Amino acid sequence: MSFPVTLSGTSTLMWAQESDIEPEALTQLKNISALPWVHGVRVMPDIHLGKGATVGSVIAMKDAVSPNAVGVDIGCGMIGVRTSLTASDLPDDLSALRHDIERSIPVGWHGHKEALPAGDALWRTFNSLHAHVHSTETRIKRQLGSLGGGNHFIEICLDDKDTVWLQLHSGSRAVGKMIAEWHFSKAKDLEHNLGLPDRDLAVFLSGTTMMDNYIHDLSWAQQYASESRAQMMQILQRVITHHFPNKDVTFEQVANVHHNYVQREHIDGEDLIVTRKGAIRATQGEYGLIPGSMGTGSYIVKGLGNPASYFSASHGAGRRMSRTKAKKTFTLEDLAAQTSGVECRKDEGVLDEIPSAYKNLDDVIAAQTDLIEVVVRLQTILCVKG
Repeated sequence: MSFPVTLSGTSTLMWAQESDIEPEALTQLKNISALPWVHGVRVMPDIHLGKGATVGSVIAMKDAVSPNAVGVDIGCGMIGVRTSLTASDLPDDLSALRHDIERSIPVGWHGHKEALPAGDALWRTFNSLHAHVHSTETRIKRQLGSLGGGNHFIEICLDDKDTVWLQLHSGSRAVGKMIAEWHFSKAKDLEHNLGLPDRDLAVFLSGTTMMDNYIHDLSWAQQYASESRAQMMQILQRVITHHFPNKDVTFEQVANVHHNYVQREHIDGEDLIVTRKGAIRATQGEYGLIPGSMGTGSYIVKGLGNPASYFSASHGAGRRMSRTKAKKTFTLEDLAAQTSGVECRKDEGVLDEIPSAYKNLDDVIAAQTDLIEVVVRLQTILCVKG
């Protein structure tokens, strides 16, 4: 259910109670709404503080785009695959499977030792990107098909019929960050941005070479992120096949969605540039994947095509506390208790990803029943973190 509010003169609809939103995030929303190019803002129930723009926001602009409205992890998203395996096919101890996944798919800062024999379409156009990324071509190629860190993950889950699902969450790694930061560094000093309430919301304007170049590079990074997810899923499927040699395992991709991206769309009778930062597109019948945190599972959903939300829904549960606060608040014993029954790391390196650092996923889903319908509830049984 949406709650209409007016922030700095721009119509804003929120699928969250204003009283439940941290003051700093509300300030960000007000600054976004004050931008003269903004047509409207839509706020998802997983909203929390971000850089420049809030995570969990959908921003529709007329003839402008803000690099920080999508952020540095361009093209970040989810992919979900249903397998023919069931819970009865799995061993009691999943640790060997987890370690094999971690050996096969680089996590954290790492990339592959050699670039994967994939991404030909990307590499043919790599030199069309701004020259500042060219010196890191080898690194960028080796990171294709690698997970990264933070809240990125690979999971094995079960649905309510005990069918085994595979899912993973990843983005554009170093190249997305380089593209976002370089273009923002140019946008923030443009004359039309000098009087903004928050210079982190600097924009490029349509009809300029600078905006054309940003959209070109951003589109490339979105393709990179999508291809990277596809490559990881292929590796993951090979690992699964190897672990079950006596099973003729089949795989069916159900959802593959960006949740940090820019797209031109026709909304409210106008051609607008829509940025989803921590939000998925949820047109009528469109499948999406909304994850929670380590150990809490995910939802496969189908969009209801609600125009009030700009055809959008949340991208996940959303953080309720910062990484720093989570590390100060919780112990490794807390982490072990909250991920009981899940084969995963339970060390200091993932303490900031503890489930209690996130909002309740079921509450987030319940807040957007006019945006999506639940297709499948997934429960995590194995989680790989960067």
